[in-house]
Amino acid sequence: MTILKSVPSSTEAVFPYINHDPATLPHSIDPFTITTASGFMPYQIGPTELPPVFKPLTDLLERMPVLKLDGKPGLLATYELGKAVKGFPDLTDEIDKVLTKDGKKDLYMLTAIFRDYSYVASAYILEPCWENWCKNPEGGYGLGREVLPHTIAGPMWRCAEILDLPPFLSYAASYALFNYTLEDPSRGYEYDNLRLIRGFEHGLDPKSSEAGFILTHVDMVKETAPLIHGAVQILDGVEHDSRRTAVNEGFREILRAMEVIEASMEDMWKNSKPADYLTFRVFIFGITSQSMFPNGVIYEGINDNHPMYFRGESGANDAIIPLLDHLLQIPMPDTPLTKILHEFRAYRPRPHREFLSYVANTAEKLNIRDFAVQDDETAILYLKTLDHVRSFRWRHWLFAREYIIRRTAHPTATGGSPIVTWLPNQLSAVMDLMIEIYDTYIKDKATATTVDGPALNDSEPDLIASYKKQIVPMMEQVHEQKEKLAREVERWCKERGV
Repeated sequence: MTILKSVPSSTEAVFPYINHDPATLPHSIDPFTITTASGFMPYQIGPTELPPVFKPLTDLLERMPVLKLDGKPGLLATYELGKAVKGFPDLTDEIDKVLTKDGKKDLYMLTAIFRDYSYVASAYILEPCWENWCKNPEGGYGLGREVLPHTIAGPMWRCAEILDLPPFLSYAASYALFNYTLEDPSRGYEYDNLRLIRGFEHGLDPKSSEAGFILTHVDMVKETAPLIHGAVQILDGVEHDSRRTAVNEGFREILRAMEVIEASMEDMWKNSKPADYLTFRVFIFGITSQSMFPNGVIYEGINDNHPMYFRGESGANDAIIPLLDHLLQIPMPDTPLTKILHEFRAYRPRPHREFLSYVANTAEKLNIRDFAVQDDETAILYLKTLDHVRSFRWRHWLFAREYIIRRTAHPTATGGSPIVTWLPNQLSAVMDLMIEIYDTYIKDKATATTVDGPALNDSEPDLIASYKKQIVPMMEQVHEQKEKLAREVERWCKERGV
């Protein structure tokens, strides 16, 4: 985790805990409350143990995975979770009794309870799909269970109400960011010291692809504190007397952080094997836009027993790239695919939603993009930051292509978005903006032979050297990838009849 830094008082007025030491925060506030030390991570590692009254839930979860912690097969290995849930106690009334010592709702512990119920809920409704997949992968997933018993639905629903989350397995509060612990706390956040708390398939084995898939996300998000600080420094620098030096340093801080985050992201290839992904993926599908749930899912005793639809777990619910989308004012096309992007916002923890909304509104009010292009150095830093959004999304596209598209004809991702066209929708948007910024504000200088103006920094003798060394090759790559992406999408759409 990153060392604690202070942010300007204007932001602190909106987010009073942002400069606090995460270890001092009370459990009565949302565990995803953002600080400049924890970034988008929870302010404390999620608890591995629940209050004693929830022991039946803990016992069920320990018995549930295909491969249990002791190495023996669990309920999902023999497709017996549904049978085990029969007769399970209804602990809905216990949710409102989970309080801190001073009598406030313990949101930290309630998030762990939500995590655990959502794990059981997803496993329960998707267990028939898992059985179909195991016995006949070429036959698809079949149908999931259409009714979730109140013994699972009730407590999860009440936790979701309190936490202001959709009542379904989510990326931050369930699947990834509140689902890890440290084997040896004294070693800190080294990747090989991370362990999952809950798993569906083989995830309790830290060397498994399921563990690698989830823990790589944790490893990335643990580096997000500088993104928070850098973004706020940019906003504050523009708002208060246009302090360009502070703005440029904010961009540099973000660029340094994204180098580390993307290096961790690249490790996905070795941490989680492409050939393994489709197995544990079965358990993270949602209900919306999925063939497994044509009639939705009834949460017994809730919503007058009308079927409901929720989007599944998705890395698109992470906050890293949405933060940069908002800060850099990247315009998205007005398409149904972008509407899905907006729907994903509801699945982030409330503090993430509030901070991203603050950044979006403030960046729009201050017109960060316009401020950036008025100065050569800031324009370059802005363009290089855009390039990290591009490279992040390009790598995400490569993951989707190699882990999913080449291996299954199922048309939708776990979150319910179209698997072939959705990521290119956002990737094309950032490429288009990069080309526009370069052609309008930078290209003439990049192709010039001389230029008046100061050097960028001590390591670059002048602007021309920087342009030719960094920006021109970068933009050549953008044009190449844009053409390649269009060809690939056209090819996959043709093959799938999209």
